[in-house]
Amino acid sequence: MMTLEEAQKQVDQWVKTYGVRYFSELTNMAVLTEEVGELARVMARKYGDQSFKEGEKDNIDEEIADVLWVLLCIANQTGVDITTAFQKSMDKKTKRDNKRHINNPKLKDHGRE
Repeated sequence: MMTLEEAQKQVDQWVKTYGVRYFSELTNMAVLTEEVGELARVMARKYGDQSFKEGEKDNIDEEIADVLWVLLCIANQTGVDITTAFQKSMDKKTKRDNKRHINNPKLKDHGRE
């Protein structure tokens, strides 16, 4: 099992070995937007009301991995330790929302089978 830290380091090593250098932060933001759009397209076809077009495939795993890849690139080039940042985000959400969703009547019996 790979940790977030290991994934971040692996992306950095790949960029330094094969990618020449990181794209600019703005370019990577545009690439992230594109990748999220591709993920949204697959989700709309798989879980929404659209159907796959001829030649399209259900590659949701690939699209999620592409989004993560670009996020790790952005973290690397902006000096963000993604492990620390993710833990802070989890702590913040837990503190803020630890009862909010459990007590939300709109969520009762949804998603449980």
